[in-house]
Amino acid sequence: MSEAEIPAPAAVDYDIGKVLQALPHRYPLLLVDRVRSMTLGERIHAVKAVSMNEQFFQGHFPGAPIMPGVLQIEALAQAAGILGIETMQLAGSGKLVIFMGIENAKFRAPVTPGCLLDLHVEFTQKRSRVYKFRGVASVEGKTTCEVEFTAMMTDAL
Repeated sequence: MSEAEIPAPAAVDYDIGKVLQALPHRYPLLLVDRVRSMTLGERIHAVKAVSMNEQFFQGHFPGAPIMPGVLQIEALAQAAGILGIETMQLAGSGKLVIFMGIENAKFRAPVTPGCLLDLHVEFTQKRSRVYKFRGVASVEGKTTCEVEFTAMMTDAL
């Protein structure tokens, strides 16, 4: 497919209400605040506004707060969950997108309170109920985390 044939991401503006409809996650583990754009079946751009009020900053690290890398991966996975649920039109169905594997995780820069964390995720492979994704988290264009992960669509446990 040439660049001219690649569809542009649809500009969407999923506020927190629409995010809550798509994901089963709730505070304190909801790590997506808004969806900026999405091309169903392909990619999503979501954001997480990182606040000093985040529960994890109480212990990671007092006096030098840094968002844990594993939570950046979780935020990317939640964005992937929205992409998967919306692509398959399963919002409100009770279906879950759960981790199966994490590969090639790299942490490039710290994420601190006050940052707007951009979450870019794309499908890399789709098979029946198992999907592979590539995700990149960034702040102001600087990559903070990149990862490949596998997830599965399943009924609620």
